[in-house]
Amino acid sequence: MASPQPISPRSPHVAAARRLARRGLRAKERRFLAEGPQAVREAVAHRGPEGGASLVELFATVDAAERYEEILAAAHEAGARVHFAADGTMADIAQTVTPQGLIGVCRFLDRPMSEIAGARPTLVAVLAHVRDPGNAGTVLRCADAAGADAVVLTDASVDVYNPKAVRASAGSLFHLPVAVGVPAEQAVRELNAAGVRVLAADGGGERDLDEELDAGAMGRPTAWVFGNEAWGLPKETAALADEVVRVPLHGRAESLNLATAAAVCLYASARAQR
Repeated sequence: MASPQPISPRSPHVAAARRLARRGLRAKERRFLAEGPQAVREAVAHRGPEGGASLVELFATVDAAERYEEILAAAHEAGARVHFAADGTMADIAQTVTPQGLIGVCRFLDRPMSEIAGARPTLVAVLAHVRDPGNAGTVLRCADAAGADAVVLTDASVDVYNPKAVRASAGSLFHLPVAVGVPAEQAVRELNAAGVRVLAADGGGERDLDEELDAGAMGRPTAWVFGNEAWGLPKETAALADEVVRVPLHGRAESLNLATAAAVCLYASARAQR
């Protein structure tokens, strides 16, 4: 059987996908790229609030199409346009050095802050002033693994649809509700109104995580606010929280990176709540 005819690298479909590397055009089109079989598999399975598939278009090399036949079948069934593409075309679209042969074009997934608060969440991660996309995606993955109900990115944080953030989330972006561009004051106000206690994670906190656990206060609905890895939370953001809590360092390390600290805090809350 002859190989499928690959899409032309000058196709408007290729040009449109390539443009999604830029944040402004992602926001305009409300589309983003998901690279690799894991992310594309989650995109195919995900359904938006109206019931439609999140994946709208798929580019695949012939080798990847043979290797991940079930993903292509699911994409066809979901109504996504499927294009075969040569390696050079995939490299032109992709944001990685070594593309994995599948690139999906997906609809934005974010939900309004009011919807997240209205669902009466019990565990939320709030990213305030987090600028590194890899950190944002990894914290989202940690929140998903800990069983969090949602992730909120403030208006001072990185774009969660940045290709590096999408890759770092390892598919978790498709697993739980995400709100983006929310002012920190609004996020805290709406979470408090929903009965959620807001804790700011900061190395300068007066109380440490062990003290919070010993006091028996961690079982309540909780939102953790995490700041920039390099300079932490701004004072005005930390002041919004009900408590500022530090992760205790029992060894000689001076600090933890953002994703590790987030995992410690989120899992502490998850365990207390269970």
